[in-house]
Amino acid sequence: MFITPAIVQTALEVGLIYSLVALSLYLSFSILNLCDLSTDGCYTLGCAVAAMITIAGHPVLALFAAMLAGVCSGFITATLQTRLGVESILAGIIVNTGLYTINLFVMGMSSNVSIFKRATVFTMFRGLSDSDFWREWSGLILIFLIVLVMCVLMYRFLGTRIGLSIRATGDNDAMVKSSSINPAFMITVGLCVSNACTGLAGGLIGQYNKSCDINLGTGMVTVALASLVIGETLLGKGSVKKGIIGVIIGSCLYRFIVALALRMNVPTEAFKLVSAIIVAVAIATPKIKEILRLRKIKAQAMAEHKAMMRKGGK
Repeated sequence: MFITPAIVQTALEVGLIYSLVALSLYLSFSILNLCDLSTDGCYTLGCAVAAMITIAGHPVLALFAAMLAGVCSGFITATLQTRLGVESILAGIIVNTGLYTINLFVMGMSSNVSIFKRATVFTMFRGLSDSDFWREWSGLILIFLIVLVMCVLMYRFLGTRIGLSIRATGDNDAMVKSSSINPAFMITVGLCVSNACTGLAGGLIGQYNKSCDINLGTGMVTVALASLVIGETLLGKGSVKKGIIGVIIGSCLYRFIVALALRMNVPTEAFKLVSAIIVAVAIATPKIKEILRLRKIKAQAMAEHKAMMRKGGK
């Protein structure tokens, strides 16, 4: 078979983990209207922190620590922007560059850390039942539950007073200032929350793969952007609920496309090119649809004009 159940399962598992990064980008990019390029380093930071704490024998605590590490990364990025006047793109690049060395320190100056034969949240959850079905699908169920909880929390958070203020800051910070709301504080909170999701994704992928590599996060911004744009293309822009559901669908679909590329024997060296093409196609799709719609309208108008000319000639 070209597509097997195992391939679909793996695509869903990894796609759901990636959806947490896409959810992070949804908050920072779509809602706050900021370009946070620290995602790559923050993702690896979450993985590194979770891996080291998992090795110490605390796999559940490792995920919360990964989220806390993400909060710290988001706080530094926000401080550079709001307190020191650094542009969002440059602030993200600075933090991402600095995190490379910090990640090495966290990993004990090693570029790769293995947590093979260590207890993880996946092995703990799998051990709840001895049935074959549970052992096969427990990983997907656990990831789905974690993502579901995070999505519900994000939806609830954006409906609170602070969440509404964050959304207003992204829409019009001048109006927010006139309403006696501190936009710098809202940006800081938003980036801390978004990077917490990225850190959690890194922690989950580390325990899922049972390893952490210093270059793990390379290209995660592209993956998250692709997932975000695919979701918006399929469901359109609108409510927060639609946006959150869109990033989940987009992430899973993106990973499924990558799985198809693997089945077609695309070399691993070309994966970055595949990711770039996916992003380009996803971003260009709305414009292509608009161009096709206008051409269709123009063709109909031309056909009607010719029909009227023929009737007038008669």
